[in-house]
Amino acid sequence: MSDPKRYLITAALPYANGPVHIGHLAGCYLPADIYVRYLKAKGKDVVFICGSDEHGVPITIKAKKEGITPQQVVDKYNDIMKNAFAEFGIKFSYYGRTSSKVHHDTAQDFFKSLYDKGVFKEEITQQYYDEEAKQFLADRYITGTCPRCGNLGAYGDQCEKCGTSLSPTDLINPKSALSGATPVLKETKNWFLPMGEIQQSDAFQAYIKRFDNWKSNIKGQCQSWLTEGLQSRAMTRDLDWGVPVPLRDADGKVLYVWFDAPIGYISATKEYFSSNVSDNNGKWEDYWMNEDTALVHFIGKDNIVFHAIIFPMMLMTHGKYILPTNVPANEFLNLEGDKISTSRNWAVWLHEYLVDFPNRQDELRYVLTSIAPETKDSEFTWKDYQTRVNSELVSIFGNFVNRVMVLSHKFYNGVLPSKQVELTDEKLITARKNCFEDIKQSLEKMQQNLEEIKLREALSEWINVARAGNKYLAETEPWKLVKTDEESTKIIMLDALQICTKLAISAEVFLPHTAKKLKTMLAVSELQWNQIFDENILSANHTLGAAEILYKQVEDEEIQKQLTRLEEIKKANTQQPAASNLEEVKPDISYEDFDKIDLRVGKVLEAEKVPKADKLLKLTVDLGFEKRTILSGIAEYYKPEELVGKLVTVVANLAPRKIRGIESQGMLLMAGNDFGKLYNVGSEKDIEPGSVVK
Repeated sequence: MSDPKRYLITAALPYANGPVHIGHLAGCYLPADIYVRYLKAKGKDVVFICGSDEHGVPITIKAKKEGITPQQVVDKYNDIMKNAFAEFGIKFSYYGRTSSKVHHDTAQDFFKSLYDKGVFKEEITQQYYDEEAKQFLADRYITGTCPRCGNLGAYGDQCEKCGTSLSPTDLINPKSALSGATPVLKETKNWFLPMGEIQQSDAFQAYIKRFDNWKSNIKGQCQSWLTEGLQSRAMTRDLDWGVPVPLRDADGKVLYVWFDAPIGYISATKEYFSSNVSDNNGKWEDYWMNEDTALVHFIGKDNIVFHAIIFPMMLMTHGKYILPTNVPANEFLNLEGDKISTSRNWAVWLHEYLVDFPNRQDELRYVLTSIAPETKDSEFTWKDYQTRVNSELVSIFGNFVNRVMVLSHKFYNGVLPSKQVELTDEKLITARKNCFEDIKQSLEKMQQNLEEIKLREALSEWINVARAGNKYLAETEPWKLVKTDEESTKIIMLDALQICTKLAISAEVFLPHTAKKLKTMLAVSELQWNQIFDENILSANHTLGAAEILYKQVEDEEIQKQLTRLEEIKKANTQQPAASNLEEVKPDISYEDFDKIDLRVGKVLEAEKVPKADKLLKLTVDLGFEKRTILSGIAEYYKPEELVGKLVTVVANLAPRKIRGIESQGMLLMAGNDFGKLYNVGSEKDIEPGSVVK
């Protein structure tokens, strides 16, 4: 779609079971806000939708942990998130809630439409049931050992350590997250979306051609799922919290949260137009049912499949809705050398940042955009935060604006002079020419990167404009030139003020609080985006506002306070009783059970990374009697070249399983609480590959 008539931009609905942290911001909310601000600056028709995802297992787990009701949980965190977003400058058109009546009605109508069309497959399946809690267990209520990488804390739908998609019955030693008891399998009826059938349809095959124009991380993950072949997925759950299934024989069942949640974009759009447009007859439908609309979902990488495959399948089978034009997903942001973890409180929480750094939202917006994990995971450190703010925002951008404003008030009492002559000095002419050529090039690149949603590069080009301005002042030295050539100084100062105005216009996209402050200093308000390419934006005799300092230095004491807080969190996490860091001893087994496991010594002949899978290595292992391909989630612990020639212990009689489209013919044994060490890695020459481990 080259020139859509309107845009509907969505940002992933955050779970209302905790506050927002910097990983969330960098993943989708800040990128979405920047893109929306750019589109609006260009005069586009844009609706920006988000809201709290108030159903699903994380909500009920939080409620049980805090001893309150699920409704109390979502009310509490909806307010915290909504207020923090607003103060930070994330400017949604509408922020909804999936607990609203409009959403319940919309989700139920959507489900009923698919049901009436015969899309769903009704199936009676075996599902885990907690006999102590007296309820069926959703996937996230079940934890156990991942059969792929040995992670003890894998969930019933996914192992977050190796990224493998799982079913609850895949887990080794499953446990209920409610009672800790071992669940039993019990029959229950649910309604399934036949994703495998839909995958083969002409409509879906036509849709996935869009992947070719999307980011490589989205295309790679989706193609991996499609290559393995999609399986039917239940769109209903046996729970008491959520949107009730609108069927007579579905008592005690609710819509699967990943069926319910994306429909929240639709219901929030309805609510937006109902509350903001007097004549709302069909207005929301223009944004969801008109092919002239570009539908863009901003998400984190853990939501790619749901937004790029499952939700489009839902929209497609419904028949009336448009499909996503783009799904720009970012990777993960780490914190001080470790993964952000809400359970371990290892995070920088937005609402706490806003208290510790009042009126300094744009510092964090700048840093998070400059390190955005657009194509791979990136890392936030407080020292880097300090460096970027001090050396870029303060020393480059802030310094340029301050010098220009101070000199303008000093030379001309804050009133723009009129230019009487042209420059004649070759050095000044060359400096001026080079400056404006550099700025034009940076602004063009910035705009192109914004169009392509390469926001990290766009911000880099924006700060380059300020760099060019500083270079211009350094080469022309107007503070000296004014003593000998007042007319040439006027030209240079007028140029510098025009550059400040270009920065003010474009800063609205990245740093809205700064843009507002700078526009006040320049005494301008109604500026248009295309004016950034004009040579003269401000006219002679324009009166400037008072000069202010845009940013202050981030002091060592401020950074140390944050580092001390993280050290205390790390200490609290590691000072748990030693036993709590280890898995409980599993139930007794007989010798005959153990004797069924065939453990062999293998020698690694080849090792390489699996494309598009950060944690997986593909190994060729010599077992003496044959060579096998084994996939193992150990890429974060070992480089491929470190493993070649090493001896490893292999579970040789584990049934083969496809991972990322590759058949893995065994499993390596791991040791340690975090499974970060291979058991028996070595190069002992007296042990032959294929030797039995007893």
